[in-house]
Amino acid sequence: MIVNKYLSYLAFLLISLASGGIGSLFTMAGLQAYEQLNRPPLTPPSILFPIVWTILFLLMGVGAARVWKRPGRDRAILVYGVQLLFNVLWSAWFFLLQWRLFAFFWLLALILLVALMIRSFIRIDVLAGAIQIPYLLWCAFAAYLNFGFWFLNR
Repeated sequence: MIVNKYLSYLAFLLISLASGGIGSLFTMAGLQAYEQLNRPPLTPPSILFPIVWTILFLLMGVGAARVWKRPGRDRAILVYGVQLLFNVLWSAWFFLLQWRLFAFFWLLALILLVALMIRSFIRIDVLAGAIQIPYLLWCAFAAYLNFGFWFLNR
């Protein structure tokens, strides 16, 4: 009984973290080229990125698990899944393929999806949506960085 209560949390944490893990494979494949780029102002040290992303993926998993337990969840869970896919593919576009301008516009689409996910989550569970706000803010900051990397390294 207690296992069933927390099974959705485990499942969504694993889904979120696995998505982050796949994205990190793309990141690592392009990391050498990334390290050679001119950096925009306010670029954090590289060590900060995996820490922040791990926290954000954990929050995504918790939020999705909370929504999963409520009625009317289908659309919200679909948006959660689509934004995860966009998140993973952004890493491929930016790091692996080095399509920096394309990645910037992809990231703008991801930001819209995250905002839609927040809205969908909040309608079902206020806390589930609220804990996604740091993700939205980080994606906005990432868009600034992404554009800066493209602009400074054209």
